[in-house]
Amino acid sequence: MQVFKKVKPVTFKGSQLIPSIMKYLYTLAFLSFSLVACAQGRFESVEITIEPAGENIYMLTGAGGNIAISIGNDGVFMIDDQFAPLSEKIIAAIKTISDKPIKFLVNTHFHGDHTGGNANFAKTGTMIIAHENVRKRLLENDDSSALPVITFSEDATFYMNDNDIFITHVHQAHTDGDALVYFAQSNVLHTGDTFFNGRFPYIDINRGGSIDGDIEAAKKGLMLVNADTKIIPGHGKIGTKTDYQNYLEMLIEIRANVKEAITLGKTEEEINNMESLTSKFFTDAATAKEFISGPKMRATVYKSLLKQ
Repeated sequence: MQVFKKVKPVTFKGSQLIPSIMKYLYTLAFLSFSLVACAQGRFESVEITIEPAGENIYMLTGAGGNIAISIGNDGVFMIDDQFAPLSEKIIAAIKTISDKPIKFLVNTHFHGDHTGGNANFAKTGTMIIAHENVRKRLLENDDSSALPVITFSEDATFYMNDNDIFITHVHQAHTDGDALVYFAQSNVLHTGDTFFNGRFPYIDINRGGSIDGDIEAAKKGLMLVNADTKIIPGHGKIGTKTDYQNYLEMLIEIRANVKEAITLGKTEEEINNMESLTSKFFTDAATAKEFISGPKMRATVYKSLLKQ
């Protein structure tokens, strides 16, 4: 069986080589311009909305992960920043409720829909903070302008705008660099992507995430809240303690269901097709157009359990 087709080498004379190279460079330039234009066009229609989440705490939504901000006389304390093309819109939205500078920006993890605007905010003088693994992950993208300049290994506390702002690392959850951020006096918790409200979560098992870690993250978050706490998830609407508990129970039950199927000798393909393992919470039809569908959720839990 012939696998490779032998191609006769092509040689260029001096007069042919330069035009050919220029044509190649022009093609690359055009493709790069087209990609940038498509990316910018994708965000042109995005609107940034602001929703009160607690005393002097607001949630901003647009495209990507939910943003939280604390406002007050000390300045703006911000959590996550979505995609780079949205930075101007986000800054403009913040200015409608505060004329203070954005002093600090916390990344709850490294994914681009939460850190894409880092470089833009850094240029304005904002100090970026994240878990040390977030910096390591961003270094893989070789963009020093987007890196956190302050990192922590376990916990950090800020005292700003009459709030004790407690930041704590949760291990091997959505990724290997996740953080929960709790505003004590305002009683608001931002969970990053360790909590998806009203949908299946994305667990990045290729970047340190795991089903067991996501379960433990929810347990830790629930220890910080009470019935009155407003909970800002990484994606979805502002939640309550009940929503958070329901999410944890969903993770625990799906894990148990997939574990039992593995014990019975079911293959990955068979588990992917076993809607009954997850349908109590969301059917495959209801999640077909979601980023994480029923089959993807089952596949993620299967791979996570085998990896562990």
